[in-house]
Amino acid sequence: MTETFDIAIVGAGITGCAIARQLARFELSICVVEAANDIALGASKANGGLVHAGYDPAPGTVKAQVNARGCELYGTWAQELGFLFCRTGSMVLGFNDEDRAHLEQLRSNGLANGVPELSIVGPDRIHELEPRASASATCALWCPSTGFVDPFEVAIAALENAVANGVTFMRSAPVEAIEVAGSDDGAARFTLATPAGDVHCRYLINAAGNGAADISHMAGAEEFQMVWRQGNIVVLDKEPRALMPLYPVPTPISKGVIVTGTVHGNTVITATAAVREPGDTQTYAGDVNALLTGARKLVPDLDTRRVVRAFAGGRPVIQGTNDFFIGQSAVVPGLFQAAGIQSPGVASAPAIAERMELVMRKAGVELHERADWNPIRRAPDDFDRAPLARKEELIESDPAWGQIVCRCETVPEAEIVAAIRRQPGAVSVEGVKRRCRAGMGRCQSGFCQSRVVAIIARELGCDPSEVLLEDTGSWLVEGPLKGVR
Repeated sequence: MTETFDIAIVGAGITGCAIARQLARFELSICVVEAANDIALGASKANGGLVHAGYDPAPGTVKAQVNARGCELYGTWAQELGFLFCRTGSMVLGFNDEDRAHLEQLRSNGLANGVPELSIVGPDRIHELEPRASASATCALWCPSTGFVDPFEVAIAALENAVANGVTFMRSAPVEAIEVAGSDDGAARFTLATPAGDVHCRYLINAAGNGAADISHMAGAEEFQMVWRQGNIVVLDKEPRALMPLYPVPTPISKGVIVTGTVHGNTVITATAAVREPGDTQTYAGDVNALLTGARKLVPDLDTRRVVRAFAGGRPVIQGTNDFFIGQSAVVPGLFQAAGIQSPGVASAPAIAERMELVMRKAGVELHERADWNPIRRAPDDFDRAPLARKEELIESDPAWGQIVCRCETVPEAEIVAAIRRQPGAVSVEGVKRRCRAGMGRCQSGFCQSRVVAIIARELGCDPSEVLLEDTGSWLVEGPLKGVR
């Protein structure tokens, strides 16, 4: 099957989904082409979810230009798209005079980058803001605008809204080749060959994360190499009160080991930074120990025995630069690059999308707003967080809302069904998990996975043995599933 679009976006990570949502407001046919079978399965999944404020990037870099703006936009995006966002503020803790000098430099960077209300505070204010911060901290950079999200929730919400506004999503469609042909108006025409069918488009946006160099090469555009800067991350069980994000003084390649709360009440320790072989998502004992040690320096009373999950992923870093590459290709007109989107990619996503729109306008792409554009995406019901009256209303409407499948996160059957039926919906166990948290709790799906598999099989009309954990080949069941007829 061959389809033709005005714009094809390669990559359904948070960057590609944000761009799709931004451009869906215009009278254009758009397709998001994703190699995996779901949204946000690359760097966007293996991420701590921090919405960094923008004091870290060097002034004048592309990162600096989009980070603070992206952080500012999150309030509006969260309201329109219905995802959870907590703007708690953050502190970078210093322990000596040398650290204080670094904090002053970060403050200067932040002021140059447009970050509001930055200040250096002392021990009393540190412990007023976050009582669990180390008593050894002598100073801190206080930044009220920092926050956190679930990055895959943001990506899913953005693409759901884009699809509701007419965008097509092609999953399980890795780009195997790109043919570039000229046209009468001088712009290129692209044909993307994928196992799911060819895609023709007038404009191509490369938002392929760690695969961005391959897409650029296939299109005959800029040649660059990606470095797999791997990060290990540790998730702890829920706390009575979510921690404010606490940072150490950063290094030239990393923000260091950060301790932060999450929108669901867990504590996350994020992230190490080691150059490893591309695709390496193994967790390493040395890295995990470094995370736990670094976390205890910032929060001495952190009970690191309460770890429920450790995982790893790779940041899409362009070799030889520590900056984002956002703009039209200088080699192939009509190809637009959003490459090297490492940290602070999550924080910058709304502004990267905004910048891509501006770049395309400057390149002569006609963008006329649709009369029926709807920026609002209604968030799905979250049974665990719903008020009692809403819980009763849901159960009255469908008894499956009262059938709890995931006990750790209080996820009922109806919520799982809704996650599968949404557009685009979940087609795997992990896809369900990312949308409604079934399996995210302390038992890590030990009790609920078989129930989730059965529900997916029923909803997708397939045998349980065909249900995937995640991507192609990750089957969970062989033979009859107990309790399923």
